[in-house]
Amino acid sequence: MRAEMLNVVDEIKQAISLLRRHLDWDQAVRRLDWLNNKAEDPTLWNDAQEAQKLMRERQQLEEGINGVKAMEAQLSDNIELIELGEEEGDEAIVKDAEEALKALKTEANRRQVEAMLSGEADSNDTYVEVHSGAGGTESQDWANMLLRMYTRWAEQQRFKVELLEVHDGEEAGIKSATILVKGHNAYGWLKTESGVHRLVRISPYDSNARRHTSFSSIWVYPVVDDSINIDINESDCRIDTYRSSGAGGQHVNTTDSAVRITHIPSGIVVACQQERSQHKNRAKAWDMLRARLYEAELKKREEAANAEAASKTDIGWGHQIRSYVLQPYQLVKDLRTGVASTAPDDVLNGDLNEFMEAALAHRISGKPDVDVGDLE
Repeated sequence: MRAEMLNVVDEIKQAISLLRRHLDWDQAVRRLDWLNNKAEDPTLWNDAQEAQKLMRERQQLEEGINGVKAMEAQLSDNIELIELGEEEGDEAIVKDAEEALKALKTEANRRQVEAMLSGEADSNDTYVEVHSGAGGTESQDWANMLLRMYTRWAEQQRFKVELLEVHDGEEAGIKSATILVKGHNAYGWLKTESGVHRLVRISPYDSNARRHTSFSSIWVYPVVDDSINIDINESDCRIDTYRSSGAGGQHVNTTDSAVRITHIPSGIVVACQQERSQHKNRAKAWDMLRARLYEAELKKREEAANAEAASKTDIGWGHQIRSYVLQPYQLVKDLRTGVASTAPDDVLNGDLNEFMEAALAHRISGKPDVDVGDLE
């Protein structure tokens, strides 16, 4: 078999192995057997809501298990066809089997991404917070660049983006901002972007044109829907109102319509200034707080490598997940997976899928972060 096809086979095998691990194969097979037996129980539909829930789970497990079995069978069959064709010198058989393997690789990659987006809240809308680090105008400008990058990415995925609040920098950029990204699997795609992002460039704000390093952090958490109940004791919260910042006309400058809620036990702070009405901003802020508390609970279930919240770490050296170098060379490198791009302009314009897919695959593989050296 040609070296190129050996690589294709290895990639398919790795994808199948990852899908099996994600399904928790032995447990999934036992669970499906139980659900099949349960489907034969005439009393199942006495509780229609519970029955529908179990049948949805059954369908998902059937699709996952049968999909993996089908890929394993196709892989084995086409490998045998290639070996047979090579033995008999039949190039047509070999070519057809190789094309089938390439198509199977595409299918395996598609199923792998779908599996990576099957977490508890992955299908939900999501909030994305941007916070500038120490460094004044430099890091505030970098935070604004990140806000633009994620907005561009979301728009390219045909997601809807709403700016909920922004705190402008003194000279340029932003101190912080929160956007709401609406669309199927928005949280699933963005959840691995939480962390510190590092920029190296010739500063446009330095008259001596020196190279500067800036840090900003991203924090991603899912919108909580009606099916998830989060209890909050209002006595544990402090509510502050203030005037909205940024452009918005006379009303913004004269009315304390923006709302900030601080959850004292956890230290979580959320803010909203999107609406003209303080009442509407307050309601939105409560939704954001419930989402943050829910995301904090999800984090407790994560492995230790992913348990530490990005916005709770120092926004500086030693904590970054990705570096963006614009000078003296051009390279974006993810420090968890090793994925890199030599086109930082494309990345900053929203070309992030390669980084996200690699981080998702790395996350569900259960492996620790790879030993990737940071860029100079």
